[in-house]
This record gives sequence, C-alpha cells and structure tokens, in this order.
Amino acid sequence: HRPYIDDVVLVSASGQPMKRETDLIDVWFDSGAMPYAQWHYPFENEKVFENNFPADFIAEGVDQTRGWFYTLHAIAAMVFDSVAFKNVVSNGLVLDAEGNKMSKSKGNVLDPFETIENYSADVTRWYMMSNANPWDNLKFDLKGMEEVQRKFFGTLYNTYSFFALYANIDQFFNKAPQVPLSERPEIDRWVISLLNSLVKEVDADYADYEPTQAARKVQNFVNDNLSNWYVRLCRRRFWKPSEQQNGSKAAMDKDKLAAYQTLYECLITVSKLMAPTAPFFADWLYRNLNNATGMENHESVHLADFPTASDAVIDKALEQRMDYAQRISSLVLSLRKKEKIRVRQPLHKILLPILDNHFQEQVEGVKELVLSEVNVKDIEYVTDTSGILKKRIKPNFKTLGRRLGKDMKDASAAIAALGQEDISRIEKTKQFLLEVNGNSYELTLEDFEITAEDIPGWQVASDESITVALDITLDAALEAEGMARDIVNRIQNIRKDKDFEVTDKIRVALQRDDAIVPAVERYGDYIKAETLTADLQMVETVDGEEIELPGEVKVRISVEKQ
Repeated sequence: HRPYIDDVVLVSASGQPMKRETDLIDVWFDSGAMPYAQWHYPFENEKVFENNFPADFIAEGVDQTRGWFYTLHAIAAMVFDSVAFKNVVSNGLVLDAEGNKMSKSKGNVLDPFETIENYSADVTRWYMMSNANPWDNLKFDLKGMEEVQRKFFGTLYNTYSFFALYANIDQFFNKAPQVPLSERPEIDRWVISLLNSLVKEVDADYADYEPTQAARKVQNFVNDNLSNWYVRLCRRRFWKPSEQQNGSKAAMDKDKLAAYQTLYECLITVSKLMAPTAPFFADWLYRNLNNATGMENHESVHLADFPTASDAVIDKALEQRMDYAQRISSLVLSLRKKEKIRVRQPLHKILLPILDNHFQEQVEGVKELVLSEVNVKDIEYVTDTSGILKKRIKPNFKTLGRRLGKDMKDASAAIAALGQEDISRIEKTKQFLLEVNGNSYELTLEDFEITAEDIPGWQVASDESITVALDITLDAALEAEGMARDIVNRIQNIRKDKDFEVTDKIRVALQRDDAIVPAVERYGDYIKAETLTADLQMVETVDGEEIELPGEVKVRISVEKQ
C-alpha cells in the first residue's frame, strides 16, 4: 500500500528500475473495456467487433449501475461517441420473505440448489421473473413459489391433461381439415381472438425487454381465460360421445372437432410464448402435443418459430362482450359465496342496470353463457335503478388527492352528497364536472368509488361500472333442481373413486327419502344423461355407501357398471 510501496524498486530482466504506476484509474474501467477486450480489438477481429457493437442489451443487478454500466458507456462515448449497449435488463436485490438481506448469520439464506430441486428450475425462473417488477427488490417467499407451481404450472398441466385424456379417447391427432373460424362457436372465436391479442402483446413485451409483463400476461391468459373460462364452459363438447360406425369411431362432429382444434392451438401457442422463461416445461408441453400430431417439423419448441399474430382473427368487440360475461359472472358467483349458496342451486333472476343501449346489446350476446355459468334462470335489464338499487359514492383519493390539494376535503363532502340520479349519470357518461371553492374539476369515472347497498331478498355487488343484484329467494321447484344437480355431483365423485372410464355406463340405486323424491322424479332423465346412467331406481333399502346431500340429508347409494 501507499506510501510504503513507493519505496520498493523492482529490476526488469534488462536491468532497468521499475516503480509503481503513478497514473491510476478506477478498476471498473477494466470491466468497461470488455466490449473491445473480448475481441482483442483494435489489434484484430475488426469486422466481428463492428457487428457486435453496441450490444443489444445488458443484464445485471441494480448494484452494477454505478460501476460497470457507467464505465461501459463512458469509454464508448469517449472513444466512439456511442453508447455501449442499447437496452438494460436489470434486477433488484433478492431479499428474504420479510424484506431483509439474506445472511448466513441470520439463518435466512435459502439454498438455491435445494430450492430448484424442490420446485424445479422453471418454477423458480417464472416466480422470480413475474413476481416483482425488474427494478424492485424481490422478497423471495417459498409460499409464492408454491402458488406459482400450483396456480400456473398446475393449472396448465391440468388443462393439457384434460385435453390429452379426451384426445386419446377420441383419437384426435389433428389430421382432419381445420374447421373454418367463421363456422366455430363464438367461444372458440373469442379465445382465438384473445390468443392472437396475447401473441401480439407478448411479442412486443419481449422486444421491449419486458419479460415480467410477458410472463404475467401468459399466466393471466392460462388461469383466467383458457382454464377457468374456455375449458370449463366447453367441457361438454369434449365429453359427448363420438358415434360408432361399423364397430369403430366415426368422424367426430364439427362442433367437437372445432373444440379440439381450438384448444390444441391455444396449448401449443402458449408453449412457445412461455419458452423463453420456462424452457423445460414449455418443451415438455410442445413435444407432447407435436409428437402426437406431427403438425410441425421441429424436435423442440426452441427450434420452432415464435408465434406471429393474425389481425384478421382479432375481434375486439367479441373480446369486450366476453369480458362483460366474465365480470358479471364473477360478481354473481361472489354473491353466492357470500350468502353460502352453492352454484349447483339454481336461482331465479339477476337484475342488471344498463349503462347504455350498446352495453345491453353486448350483454345480450353472451346472456345464455352467463346464465349457464352462474346457474340463474334469467337476466332482467333495468334502466332506472333509483327505485331498486341505492348506491353510495365517494372520491377515489388515489387519483384525486394530489390533483385537488387543499380542495380535497370540500370536494369529498360534495361528492358524498351526490344523489342517485347524479351517480347514475356519472356511470353512464363516465364524466362529471365538479365545482369546489370557485374551482372547476373535470372528473372521470375512475375518480369515484361507487358501491351498491343490498335490498330485501336480493344481494348486490359492483365492479367499476357494472352492478348486479341477485334474487336469492328459493321455491320448491328450484330446490328440487338443485338437489338433482347435487345427486349428479355425488354420482360423478363415486365414478371417479371407482376408477370408471369416462365412457362406462352405470346402474344407480338410491335409497328413497322424501327430500330427494321430487328431484329424482322431475329430473331423473337429467341425472341419467349427466352421469351415463342406464338404469336409475329409488328403493327402500340399498346395500351401498352413504352420501350426504344439502339440508343434512343422508341416503345410501349403489353405483355399479352396467
């Protein structure tokens, strides 16, 4: 160290004195010279250097900004009047679940090899990529890893397993001509439209070095739209048996073929979209699909082309209609959960205040789908809610606080005092002119928080501009239908427990009980059709297992193969 090293004089091989270099520079500049040093430029590889400089992107932790990122640019600017790299992909620090720095002395360090062994490399990568914005520190929580493993990878695996199960039964290998999109059901056209919108957005995210956004969008598509909506609503299309012809299966009908082709396209496209972030699972999914169909001449997803979106199949109006269907269904299901009314129990009616004629037309286009999803008999549109629904309004402090400043307190009181007609007008026009202390503020719907109060015999819920009121009163007919649906559920569970094939027909004997007689007598054909039951009987005594039904009803049931 200085100053002692200055007293040391070395002797070169030729006998010349050698002393410490007095002109010093930050050692980070050695790292900053990396783009040139790696090619031994300017002494050789001039063309190679020119083809690779400046770099497309640089990826490192946020702690590298002062040292490496800066010196790379500093040298490039001084020598070439250029930047050293075009894009930055930077991550924050990895902390423990509580936001503390990991330290062996604190005992909060996670072994990365053990973590990967327990959860896989793909789950680890996906969690770290999608959980936090790249510039934020990541609070590494194993519970979050478990959630990604279960909610995303588990959901995608189950969706593929569902497809593979029925594709094998129906011998679907995607060899038949593609059903034209215009001839497919609306729900097929919707998911294909949404898939192509997703491809366009994810492609743009990757191009902009935004892998976090790309991962989140793929995850939302799989969880919310593909699995929880498309597959769930289309199950019957896969379940229905294909006709037999001369002892072998005939060509499946167009509706069923369209369902297979649509789900196949979604799954293989998702495998490509997720491949940069989850390379192993994506390759497993792609190989399983492509090896069965031979549709693409690639051994691996990583040798396939990245998907390209087709604007011709993107239908934003259809996507909006289905978004309304999903939001309305979600509100109704949340009310059922709140009131502890099982979805298998049908209800009479939904009241839906309409925002405008276009909104009603959009909802009418998906009305039957919504009613089927939430198990309600009808939707009644209402234009004047003043005598039916009472709403409350308050300011959205997140959007208005800084904007209104000292007027915020008086504005809050003025907004809270708005009447039902004012609230209805805000919901329809999505704007409002607020006068406070001589100042005028043009507000939008996002500047308000609007909620609805429950009315006798109904439950009310809101989602931004959409409000639903659910009639929760029951009569004998509804209760009988609900009981029939529960009997179907119990029979299906027994089929599963006994490992019956999905094509096996069965015989069912139910112990007679006054609580189930109306359901079996009125909905016997429905029960038989849903469970592939060839023979359904009610008898006084049954040698079988006991099942529990709503209302603390317990009866015995026998389920056997025909």
